Parts: sequence; structure tokens; C-alpha cells
Amino acid sequence: MKPSSKGAVVLLSGGLDSTTCLYIAAKQYGYPNQKNLPIIALSFDYSQKQKIELLKSKKIAHQLGIKHVIQKLDPSFFLGSALTDQKIKVRKNAKLDQIGVESEIPNTYVPGRNILFLSFALSLAEGHKLDTIFIGVNALDYSGYPDCRPEFIRAFQRMATIGTRAGLSRQSGIKITTPLLKLNKKQIILLGQKIGAPLHLTHSCYDPIDSKPCGKCDACLLRAKGFLEAGIDDPALV
Repeated sequence: MKPSSKGAVVLLSGGLDSTTCLYIAAKQYGYPNQKNLPIIALSFDYSQKQKIELLKSKKIAHQLGIKHVIQKLDPSFFLGSALTDQKIKVRKNAKLDQIGVESEIPNTYVPGRNILFLSFALSLAEGHKLDTIFIGVNALDYSGYPDCRPEFIRAFQRMATIGTRAGLSRQSGIKITTPLLKLNKKQIILLGQKIGAPLHLTHSCYDPIDSKPCGKCDACLLRAKGFLEAGIDDPALV
């Protein structure tokens, strides 16, 4: 990021990836030496089953002392997803080598989620005259979602450039930054640990039981695999 960057909106779910992404942004703006970081964390309440992640995101943002916006969305926009429909079961005990490579998109995909999330982030950034958006998508250890892929980010970046006043009036416009795009879970965990991200506060489970991770969904399995490969105990489970 250019030193002249005016600040950033960071999409924060309260999960491992987004929290590491937030701390990458914070480090680039001078954390821990710099106070009053020019960062707004943006989270969404869409009546997701893993609503515990919103409590986690509040704690994570509070720890950094940054502004935190939680945008409420009507859950009727997100039909047909196991993350929002109580009648649809979240997949459990999948084989690790099948996650993200199967021909069908899994039922935990939420229709248009990152399109909407980035659109809100774009409006928030432009309104506050910030010039960067951070999103913690990665194209290696992910669950096969079409809105986590590099081609989606490139397409949205082009739209953001030609569809905003900031994009038309400045050479660079608002930049979408994806620092985790080419990293797997092991690499993300090691990076998060290195930069001091509070991994113990993060939540990754799609189908928590009494706010505790189920240990069997795709998100739990990928997280466990990442910590195992990194040779680190998951601090959220200690």
C-alpha cells in the first residue's frame, strides 16, 4: 500500500482469514505504534447460523480501537443456503481433498454475499474518502465459492473503478486488496501469528453448537488442517 493511502475499509467476519487480513491492514498503517488507525471494520448480520462471529468481530475491532460497523441485512435475500436456512443441513465430515474441488458449489454458499459485502464496503469507503478495501478471500483453501476467486475480484475491481466518482476522478480509485488470495490455511495461520493477530478470538465454524465449533463442517475441518500443518495448537480451542 502506498504511504499516501487515506485509509481502508476491512471486511471482518470474525473468522481466521478476515482477522488476519485486518491485522495486515493495521500493520500497513503503523500498528502497534500508530494510534487512531484510519480503518473501518465492516461486518454483516444476515441472520447467519454462525452469528457468534459477530460477537468475535466486535472484540477484535475493539482490541484495535477502530470504528466497527455492523450492517443488518434482510435474510430473505439469502435463500437456499445452509448458513441461513434452518431446514438445510450444513455438510459434515467431508473428505478434505474434496472440499473446494467438487463440481457442485456447496450448499453453504450464500447467494451474492461477497457482491453485496463489497458493494457496501465500496459505498462506505467512498463516503468516508478512503481509498482501499481489504477482503480476506483466498483461492487455495476455500469451499468452492465463486465469489472468492481471483476472476471475481478482478471483475469487481473494474466495476468499482468505472462505477464510482472516486474511480473516475482519481487515477487509482478505490483499490480492492486481497493479501491472502494465494495463501493456504497453514500460511495464513503462520502469518497471523507472526503479526500478532488475535487468533484466539476468531471463529470459523458454519454450524456452532451453543456458540462452540462443531468440529465437523468444512470450515472446522480446514481450520484444523491448517493448525495441524502449522504445528500450532488452535488457541480458540485451548
